[in-house]
Amino acid sequence: MENEFSNWRNKLHEIIFGADTKTGKIFDISLLLLIIISVVLVMLESVSSINDVYGQWFHIAEWVITIFFTIEYVLRLICVFKPSKYIFSFYGIIDLISILPSYIELFLGISNYLSAVRAMRLLRVFRIFKLAKFLKESNRLMDALKASQAKITVFIFFVLMVVIVIGSLMYLIEGGPNSDFTSIPRSIYWAIVTLTTVGYGDIAPVTGTGQFIAAIVMLMGYAVIAVPTGIVSAEIAQSGDKKDDDNYSAKSCQSCLSNDHDKDAQFCKHCGESL
Repeated sequence: MENEFSNWRNKLHEIIFGADTKTGKIFDISLLLLIIISVVLVMLESVSSINDVYGQWFHIAEWVITIFFTIEYVLRLICVFKPSKYIFSFYGIIDLISILPSYIELFLGISNYLSAVRAMRLLRVFRIFKLAKFLKESNRLMDALKASQAKITVFIFFVLMVVIVIGSLMYLIEGGPNSDFTSIPRSIYWAIVTLTTVGYGDIAPVTGTGQFIAAIVMLMGYAVIAVPTGIVSAEIAQSGDKKDDDNYSAKSCQSCLSNDHDKDAQFCKHCGESL
């Protein structure tokens, strides 16, 4: 009996977490379509003229999709060795957030908690993040971001120090009774807006010295975009050299949920569990 359950769970895991089999691909495509439909429904519900006519149908379709996602979430918990590993993973949290709003709306009711319900219903748009699991390149991007995390963190701290210094300097130069630079925090806000090349224009220097510094900050803004982009691009290039897509498998480990295995791999290279 135990062997039958184990075989059934392994088969279920192969379908839900893998995309190497025909049934696995059908499951992924079906889930993909439901995610897209669900996100479109959330958008259409926000249009009053459309929601007034088709609101009831939207409600029924949403519950059908929610029930499907709920079953999917439960099955994912069943077919992994460590459910807590999946629950607290990125995709596990997204999957939970994607089904909670409908149930919160059901239990809270609309009459007394209308504003809260509307806010929770908007959380359904987070289902769009479930699409990431269908993109093989997303794993490579996530690996590159993790590998460059330390470098980007140091760069962000450097940028924070720069905007604090520039903001304080601009407050010293531009600050005055009739100036927009009324405080150091507001001046730092200007520095951030200028350095990131957003340029709202709600605050602007009027003195020659202030405008000169502003011009330097604008030029420095290009580095804010170029440096982290270069760091991540270099990591992606390195990961591309390490991984060969032809030898890549969509198998997922039932224990640690990692899925970056070679096609001929029989054991997980992270935890040693049999694949």
